[in-house]
Amino acid sequence: MLDLLKDLWGFMKARKKFWLAPIIVIMLLLGVLIVLAQGSAVAPFIYTLF
Repeated sequence: MLDLLKDLWGFMKARKKFWLAPIIVIMLLLGVLIVLAQGSAVAPFIYTLF
């Protein structure tokens, strides 16, 4: 996993694609939110956001 992050950072640094960083962070946060709320009582409220 750490190698993937290093490769991704190297790609963004070499190609000047720093605009990808916020997109990747938001996608990761949304994924974590969905996984954590999958079995909880908060799930119906989270799914109404989408």
